[in-house]
Amino acid sequence: MLTIDTLKEFGADTADGLTRCMNNTDFYLRLVRMALKDQGFEKLSRAVGENDFDAAFEAAHALKGILTNLSLTPISEPTIAITEHLRAKEQMDYKPLVDQILAKKAELEALDQ
Repeated sequence: MLTIDTLKEFGADTADGLTRCMNNTDFYLRLVRMALKDQGFEKLSRAVGENDFDAAFEAAHALKGILTNLSLTPISEPTIAITEHLRAKEQMDYKPLVDQILAKKAELEALDQ
């Protein structure tokens, strides 16, 4: 079950996330669950797979905002990295970063079982 303690163990900065949610634990946990269902993860993965780096940037940038506001650090850090690489239009293999993002997302989802 997803709790503040499991999020802390995951590496989230729950103090910061809760502050952004007016210290309302139920609200914060609901937003975390909603974030995990965001279609941006699929859009990012698909866009990178199709070499559509403009669409990948849009998806990554949107996810960055959501994940950073919730202080889900283990997922937000690679999302910030891929966003900045895409913003700079760097020629690189983006798949390892996408894989890292999706793996951390899956890890967090498993905590909510």
